[in-house]
Amino acid sequence: MSDAPPPIRVLVCDDQELVRTGYVTIFSAQPDMEVVGEAENGHAALEAARRLRPDVVVMDIRMPLLDGIQATRQLAGPGAGEPPKVLVVTTFNVDAHVYDALRAGASGFLLKDAPPAELVNGIRTVARGEALLSPAVTRHLIGHYAEHLRPAESSRPAREDVVRALTPRELEVLRQLAEGLSNAEIAAELYITPETVKTYVSRILAKLALRDRVQAVVLAYRVGLVSGTPGW
Repeated sequence: MSDAPPPIRVLVCDDQELVRTGYVTIFSAQPDMEVVGEAENGHAALEAARRLRPDVVVMDIRMPLLDGIQATRQLAGPGAGEPPKVLVVTTFNVDAHVYDALRAGASGFLLKDAPPAELVNGIRTVARGEALLSPAVTRHLIGHYAEHLRPAESSRPAREDVVRALTPRELEVLRQLAEGLSNAEIAAELYITPETVKTYVSRILAKLALRDRVQAVVLAYRVGLVSGTPGW
């Protein structure tokens, strides 16, 4: 009897049939993945996700009837019972919407022109419960859309709550996350091991009741732990 884990159940959502076909071909060729369905618009994505119960939904942002952001919010946002992981796949010319997608509950995002191996690894990453937030894309997003991330006056109490909840070292790790650094880069900055960074990240998520590091990055900017536009 095999002890191999069950395959990752993937739902592909994109309004372009050629793109969907490409994804299905790539993902179906992986021994640890099973494409359970496709959807060409947001409404179809919701229906298919609720019927097929995939582990990971690969979600385009621009889709007819209901866009990917709204679909993500209904699938994985606040109040979702047992949400699937949502991996948003987008292009730079629409990543003004990526911040909204992350706030809606996405576990991460990749670019549509990412190599097949990167797409496959992205599905495995979010299926494990980890967030996929590429440092390079994070820097691009924050550098170009910092106006969406400026803290409001009403966020000051939330900032105080965060500061009280975390130790000084945990706060430093959170700031490094928000700057777009990977675990290895944070480890090098703080002279600790990547495993120790993972432990700190787990503690941060638990203390702040956050699902993943994507939410941690968004929170750090919303409450003003990181100020100004990064200098890249």
